[in-house]
Amino acid sequence: MEILGRSDRVDLPGLGLEDIQAKIDTGAYTSSLHCLRAELIDGKLEFVLLDEEHPEFTGIKYTFRKFDQREIKNSFGEAELRFVIKTKVKIFDNVIRAEFSLSNRGNLKFPVLLGRKILRHRFLIDVTKKDLSFLEKANR
Repeated sequence: MEILGRSDRVDLPGLGLEDIQAKIDTGAYTSSLHCLRAELIDGKLEFVLLDEEHPEFTGIKYTFRKFDQREIKNSFGEAELRFVIKTKVKIFDNVIRAEFSLSNRGNLKFPVLLGRKILRHRFLIDVTKKDLSFLEKANR
């Protein structure tokens, strides 16, 4: 089992994003992506990830035919109705198909949050470390 620190940089190959900062959060069940705008158009979910101030902002509009909407508790314990998509995340050499809720994380340091649903049975967490996957990738 590989070790992750309190944060890392991950790839989201299905969304064309690389080395995006992610907070490792064992207190959160669901993973989350920073999204300012998401809307239903003709039964399809359309959204743009990140925001104009973020260094990795691309402005790409993503369209998903398959998605879900569910109530997810935020960090204050309040339930929010969020869109949920499935996409792949790459950590070390592990490519994991995972669910991500779309939420406004603009006031937070990390645009991606990895919850325990992704982490469970795959990684051990050492909160004294960070960027272990990214550093391994950079040293290849």
